[in-house]
Amino acid sequence: MTRTPLGVSGKGKRGISTAGWLLRGAAAGAAGSTALNAVTYLDMAVRGRAASSTPEDTVEKLAATAHVAIPGDDRTRENRTQGLGPLMGLVAGIGVGVLGGAARASGYLSAKPVGIALTTLGVLVAANGPMTVLGVTDPRTWSRTDWISDIVPHLAYGIVVTNTMDAFDRP
Repeated sequence: MTRTPLGVSGKGKRGISTAGWLLRGAAAGAAGSTALNAVTYLDMAVRGRAASSTPEDTVEKLAATAHVAIPGDDRTRENRTQGLGPLMGLVAGIGVGVLGGAARASGYLSAKPVGIALTTLGVLVAANGPMTVLGVTDPRTWSRTDWISDIVPHLAYGIVVTNTMDAFDRP
């Protein structure tokens, strides 16, 4: 194993297979997604703010871009879109966790602050990237409050995922 200021690289003696790390990453991503949602819903309850429509708007824009119709009458289609929006968020959250598991499988173990920062950045890009590329939102126009409302839940995700992966890494 090689130690650097950013973490440790090398297989070590963990003895966990690549598939095992990918599954652990998925579980950590699911835990992180739960934390992100809890912080988001708490913010909504405390400040009395409405839910964001960007997940549903992203589903609509993605479907239009892919020339795929979301089936059903107006109400059924709206319900499907409202279900697909949060599912996309879960896919992003679990997917970033799986990437963290792949990093662990390759032998990378970051210092905790580095892991939290990388994981938070990864999920910010995974969640906001598609919305930005599709033109649903433009982070350059966000207010300070908008940024805080977005970063804090994603930071909670990063903290939970990193600590969960670290817990899986203990002998």
